[in-house]
Amino acid sequence: MWPSHMTSPTPRFDVMQGTLDLMVLKTLQALGPQHGYGIARRIEQISLDALRLNQGTIYASLVRLTERGWITAAWGTSDNQRRAKFYTITRAGRRHLAAETDEWRRTSGVMARLLRLKAAE
Repeated sequence: MWPSHMTSPTPRFDVMQGTLDLMVLKTLQALGPQHGYGIARRIEQISLDALRLNQGTIYASLVRLTERGWITAAWGTSDNQRRAKFYTITRAGRRHLAAETDEWRRTSGVMARLLRLKAAE
């Protein structure tokens, strides 16, 4: 944590409601099987540390995605030789990811057009 009189080199913000599951699915699609800590760190890294993910947030997403059948979980050994649960995206998860990706592209396109509007004089 930065002292109150200093600012973080990269401003951090919380994950927008409804986006974490998509980020987890995309991370698993891109990297293959990962444990929860690895998924969280990779998302933070890709965001250039602008996002902050606590353990409870990432694991709630992993449980939700597992319950929906979009990922599976299996025990394995991490790089530091610890027992860890590894998550893998399923075929249904890939289909859901593709649909959600299309929806986000449409939404972000609309937002980009709206944000380009000039103020009335």
